[in-house]
Amino acid sequence: MADVRRLSAFAARPVLVVDDSKAQRKILQMQLTRWGYQVTEAASGDEALALCRLQDFDIVLSDWMMPGMTGLAFCEAFRTLPREGYGYFILLTSKSETNEIADGLEHGADDFLTKPVSAAELHARLRAGERILGMQDELIEKNRLIGSTLGELQKLYDSLDRDLIEARKLQQTLMRDRLRDFGAGKATLMLRPAGHVGGDLVGSFVVDTSRIVVYSVDVSGHGVASAMMTARLAGLLSGASPDHNIALRVAPDGGRDAWPPAIVAARLNRMMLEELQVDQYFTLGYAEIDLETGFATLVQAGHPHPLLLRANGAIERLGDGGLPIGLIEGAEYPQTSFRLQPGDRLLLVSDGITECPNAAGDELGSDGLIALLKHNSMLHSQDLLEALLWDLNTFAGGGVFPDDVSGLIFDYLGPS
Repeated sequence: MADVRRLSAFAARPVLVVDDSKAQRKILQMQLTRWGYQVTEAASGDEALALCRLQDFDIVLSDWMMPGMTGLAFCEAFRTLPREGYGYFILLTSKSETNEIADGLEHGADDFLTKPVSAAELHARLRAGERILGMQDELIEKNRLIGSTLGELQKLYDSLDRDLIEARKLQQTLMRDRLRDFGAGKATLMLRPAGHVGGDLVGSFVVDTSRIVVYSVDVSGHGVASAMMTARLAGLLSGASPDHNIALRVAPDGGRDAWPPAIVAARLNRMMLEELQVDQYFTLGYAEIDLETGFATLVQAGHPHPLLLRANGAIERLGDGGLPIGLIEGAEYPQTSFRLQPGDRLLLVSDGITECPNAAGDELGSDGLIALLKHNSMLHSQDLLEALLWDLNTFAGGGVFPDDVSGLIFDYLGPS
């Protein structure tokens, strides 16, 4: 009685009994029905195969020796049929030789029962088959759940991918003007995020009729959080909204003036630590340039050294290194002054260029960047930035850059 209760959990499994003996089929049918199975009978292998093409049977009990198609041939044909789940196949036979049993297993049989069939042994073989079918049912259900979950994840990924594409478009608008003409000078900008969005930003803004500012920012990381920070910084360093520009102030005469670069860096550092209180930090290259005299003041806050490309071909490193912004409270940022002559160019780049590795893991470095610049020094600034990207890609061995890459070149033409 206990065995019947245990098998009741598998009730209603479809079972096919195949035997040319009607009496043998009847005996098996009665036993299986009593244990809760749905039993279908077939008198030959051909008839059984036809039934299997119409219905999936979880368990098949088939005699080995039958007229026409033998049980072994039926088993082999049964395994070739398309079906959703597994079918457990038991051969009923009087054969007991090892090589014959091996032949049956080779043709797809799962188990054997010796005729005449013992009810207790049949019961035990069915329980073994039920365990296998149960595990297979569980696996199918888990695969279904995995497939369903993957489908939901794909929908979320597609939605996120669309949002990131739109975010990339919006981030590109932060530097809508890739070439800006100030009369006495021109700023050329380049930005290549490593992913959909990134943490680099380059830009410029006007202080007054004779002064401008150019800057390069690299926020730690290069994902969505970094992109949101660059959007915030773009607003704080925007010429379109001077009232919100953290670098601008009102002059004593009521006109517009600018804080010195060192003060701008300190104000940004205080804002990061006291107001935003985020785990991010950023590096900054920031230069205020007098268009009439060419005199410039620079602050380098953890950013790669700005480079001064002289008209005569010489290249000078500028800046004293400095600390990144948003790491240390009360950090001080030293200023560097220099003078631009007509034909000189100021280059600001992110560390996505100087720290770009090659296949061996060696970084390009500042010396490598200078070598690339000398190789392309005859090019105009826009072409120079494109050539720099091309050469950097060659150095890295092709593919996607591991970090955001950005740069800005300011060409000083001199007062007209």
